[in-house]
Amino acid sequence: CVYVPQFLHLEGHLSTYPVDILEDDPEGHQEATLAYHASLGEGAQTSSEIFSLSSGEQVKLETSSICFCSLHRDEPHHKILVLVNPQDTKTVVAVYLKESWWSTEDVLRTSDPTREGLVKVQSFGERIVLFVLNVIIFGRLERTKILWRNGAAVGFYTTKVKGSLCGNGTGACYLLPVFDTVFVRRKHRRQGLGTAMLQDFCDTFREDDALGLSCPISPAMYGVCRQFLLAHPEERGRLWEVGALGARGQRVNIWLKVQQQARLPEGEAVHPGNSKEDLSNLGQTSLGDRPTEFADGDGHRYGSGVLSYELLVSLVIMLPLFPEAVT
Repeated sequence: CVYVPQFLHLEGHLSTYPVDILEDDPEGHQEATLAYHASLGEGAQTSSEIFSLSSGEQVKLETSSICFCSLHRDEPHHKILVLVNPQDTKTVVAVYLKESWWSTEDVLRTSDPTREGLVKVQSFGERIVLFVLNVIIFGRLERTKILWRNGAAVGFYTTKVKGSLCGNGTGACYLLPVFDTVFVRRKHRRQGLGTAMLQDFCDTFREDDALGLSCPISPAMYGVCRQFLLAHPEERGRLWEVGALGARGQRVNIWLKVQQQARLPEGEAVHPGNSKEDLSNLGQTSLGDRPTEFADGDGHRYGSGVLSYELLVSLVIMLPLFPEAVT
């Protein structure tokens, strides 16, 4: 038996993919997956089943080339079965769903024309898509939205919701909504998708006066913030780079830092952050982080009590941009 990257033909659809057909029954899925894995272990299917990659290469379906991965880090008993390339065991090439093997690219596709733009992750099928994006390609998230474009999942972003537990056993909660992780697949970058996700985040929490981005923020993400705040000056007082829980002593205004960067000599940066070109990770914070103080070139420390955040931000927002900041 040969498995090939496939399409299922159902009434009303030319083709469909796992996200379109998976029932919200993770327990049933796991039971079927365990039964299939047991049959491979018995050797009943080892010699006859192979999976054909889009490149034409064929991978033999046997216990040495498949493994279980936890769908959720905090629920390790929920697992899915993946197939790895024998020549590169770190590369997942297919996922076992609906009693069949699907290539990772097909798992990321949809035939539903209404699934377009940013969609909140809710169904079991959408969680599988998120798993492939976040674990296999990007390498659990809280409130998560997947970005769909032209029938394919091309990215996602996650948020820490105000009042949600930090998850470190202390009972402490986040004090404001936080834009935590953002990822866009390489071939879809530099198309304004990062800016679109930041816009969606701001629109989602329109009632909140302050919104956070987890530190450290990468240079690429600072570029996204700069473009967004140039186009939306009304958001300049809302966006803060935050550490730990996002308390006032753990925030610095992003528009302020954008202007600081514009004044620095070429090659320098206020915060180096993640040096990767992509928008792969805004960073993670922990309760143990100390309140952060940010110093400007004159030695003033914001958050030290010398100047209030509100007064400082008001002054910065009223300052015109330097010419070099918009070139």
